[in-house]
This record gives sequence, structure tokens and C-alpha cells, in this order.
Amino acid sequence: MVTFNLAYTAPVNPAGATPVLTVPQVWAGLQRKVRRAQDFVPVIEACDVLSEGTDARTGNLRVVREVRFRAGFEPSAGAHGGARVRETCAHFAPRRVDFAQPDGSTISNIVSDGPDGALLMTYAFEWRYPDVREGSEEAKALEEKSWKTAKMAVHGSIDTIRRLVKDGEIR
Repeated sequence: MVTFNLAYTAPVNPAGATPVLTVPQVWAGLQRKVRRAQDFVPVIEACDVLSEGTDARTGNLRVVREVRFRAGFEPSAGAHGGARVRETCAHFAPRRVDFAQPDGSTISNIVSDGPDGALLMTYAFEWRYPDVREGSEEAKALEEKSWKTAKMAVHGSIDTIRRLVKDGEIR
């Protein structure tokens, strides 16, 4: 079994980016991303919300959804194009959403402030591949793909939130 723990961080408001996004705008974007993942992450083709409610233990919003990944970007080894994955999404307003998959893989979308006060977005991943041998060529290829996917997901989310703000869909 191979498990990749990795994270990627990018500034939400790099020099010259307009409009400058605020924490409430980014949070609204993350909430929308839970329901319409395909608008934010290019490797996701579709997203269906199956249920929504309050977690009795934490009081936080909990959404169960099913996403379909593009061929070649499935989270589990051995999955085929169009693989559907159920995720439980836990909201921790206004700075984090955690996504849990049935195989134990997890993703956290985190909004934070850097030491200079800059707004940052980090996606932290724990990808589990139970049928892949540690050190194999397949493991190396999956790790490389995971890094590319992480970077793409963070930048795609920031770009989409900025576009939604420009278009007036997020205020």
C-alpha cells in the first residue's frame, strides 16, 4: 500500500490580481465548490449532492456528495475513467472544508493568513492506494500526478472564485 501525504499552497491575491478576494468571498467559493466541484477542479466532471445536514457532534454543516473524475485522474488505483467517488464534506466556517473518501483518503481545503497578512489557500491531501507497491514505477507515477493535481486544484479554485466575484455571483 502507498499513501501520499502532500500539500500545496498558493497566495489568493498575488500581485496584480483583481479583484482582491476577501475571506468571506473565498469561504462562499469553497461552499459552492462542495456542491459544484466540476466548476472548480478540472479533473472532476460532475458532482451530485446526495444529502446535507448538521453534524450532531460538531454542529457543522455536513454534505455527502458523489463526484465523477475524468479518465486518468481517478483517486484510487485501478479505477477507470468516469469513476464515481462518494465524499463526506465537513464545513469548518470560515476557513476549512474537509473531504473524506471511503478508502480513507482525505483532502482539506484551508484558507489561512501568511506572516505578512497575505491570504493563502492550501489543499492538503492524503491519497491512499492500497493496491500499489511502495517504490514501484506505478507509485512514482501516481505521486507525480498527485502533485500536479494538487497544484491544479488550488489554482483552479482561486481562479474560479475570482471569476465568480467578477461576474457578481459571489459578493
